[in-house]
Amino acid sequence: MGDWGFSVVGAVFLAGLFVPNLLWARAKPTGYDPRGENRWLVALERVGQVATTASALVFANTNLRPWTAWSLWLVAAVALMVAYEACWVRYFRSPRTVRDFYRSAAGVPVPLASLPVAAFVLLGVSGRLPVLVGSALVLGVGHVGIHLGHRRALSR
Repeated sequence: MGDWGFSVVGAVFLAGLFVPNLLWARAKPTGYDPRGENRWLVALERVGQVATTASALVFANTNLRPWTAWSLWLVAAVALMVAYEACWVRYFRSPRTVRDFYRSAAGVPVPLASLPVAAFVLLGVSGRLPVLVGSALVLGVGHVGIHLGHRRALSR
């Protein structure tokens, strides 16, 4: 399952996730309306949020270790988190409309939802933590599904 202990890397990833979301919550995009979200997707998102947060923090497997080829999984996870932060910078520098929020980046649909999910999946792979991988996948089904639904509604 994993080695119990605090994960500094997990905490850094979560800070990278929570800080821009807290800023966003203070100034939501013009036209944002969460009503009508699929309740099953919302339930999966909530379960995934709790499980991902807990498993990212309480398993020390994701902490830094001596370099091996397996470390490339962590490098990839960090690269995805950097891309996620860049998408937030792009959003905060935009007029902050709903279209800006759901805009694709480099061919990645709804990057503000899909990039952090992918980053946490790879963080779980790097730490050999199936519980983190599974938690992030559950989060992804809900979170990315909700975002795709909002984006689809924009095109109607």
